[in-house]
Amino acid sequence: MPAEYQSALSKAQDYSSIMHMSKEGIREQLSSENGEKFSQQAAQYAVDNLQADYNANALAKAREYQETMHMSPAAIQEQLTSQYGEKFTQEEAAYAVQHLNQ
Repeated sequence: MPAEYQSALSKAQDYSSIMHMSKEGIREQLSSENGEKFSQQAAQYAVDNLQADYNANALAKAREYQETMHMSPAAIQEQLTSQYGEKFTQEEAAYAVQHLNQ
């Protein structure tokens, strides 16, 4: 495995465990010119091989929005799925909103 791929995977693990990012959000951050600048191939390898619980990430992010920004469940779901927001799937966002108060 090329060193770039391993570095991208390590960075992806950080984004998932520390920042609770979505799969698409991580992939974009890794390959972005304004982000980590990994190749598209390395970024894709990283998200394909990342052992992440994206439902848990969406829930953690939803709780942040609820606690710090006092957003409604509908606004949280929209922010979680937004192309300009967190980029979670509809299913991950629905899981997060459903489990917000548990």
